[in-house]
Amino acid sequence: MLRLMTYDIFTALITFCFVGVITPGPNNLMLMASGANFGFRRSVPHMVGIGIGMPILVLLVGIGAMQVFDRWPLVRTILTVLSVAYLLYLAWKIANAAPPERAQATGKPLTLLQAAAFQWVNPKAWFMALSAITLYAAGREFSAILWVAGTYCLVSFVSTTSWTAMGQQLRRWLSTPGRLRAFNWTMAVLLIATLIPVLWPA
Repeated sequence: MLRLMTYDIFTALITFCFVGVITPGPNNLMLMASGANFGFRRSVPHMVGIGIGMPILVLLVGIGAMQVFDRWPLVRTILTVLSVAYLLYLAWKIANAAPPERAQATGKPLTLLQAAAFQWVNPKAWFMALSAITLYAAGREFSAILWVAGTYCLVSFVSTTSWTAMGQQLRRWLSTPGRLRAFNWTMAVLLIATLIPVLWPA
């Protein structure tokens, strides 16, 4: 049975989740770059993949991943190393993305499955999942975990559409090769910068 949350707790939860997903991070920067390079329509599977992948990550983190990390800290270290390596690879791909005309013909945005799977090597997604479960499902009750996962599913729609649309609006301005190159390199550098809180936490 899905136990209801109090209004105050749910308001705090939805605010926490919204702030987490709307602020710049690997997902949003990649969506912005995808919208600029491939357009909104071709980026829809990428958007849907994030909307599905993040709640699944939260659900599985709440059910068992936290216990695994508590028991075997090395697993978390290995995951961090893999995440850093994959994000560096994605930053390189973004920095070297083709101009929009060539991207339409040869480039490929992330598929739904790729975007969903990416959440498992996305440091910000792990941080948000672990924080939300710790704060709002501290007792690890399944109903509370479902509330957290469902809330992420709800707020991710606003975030993914906003960042992709922002990238698409930049598409015309980025029609100049020099501007597009500067944009893609900026996105790549910002993507790498999202690793700083993971590698050097305050």
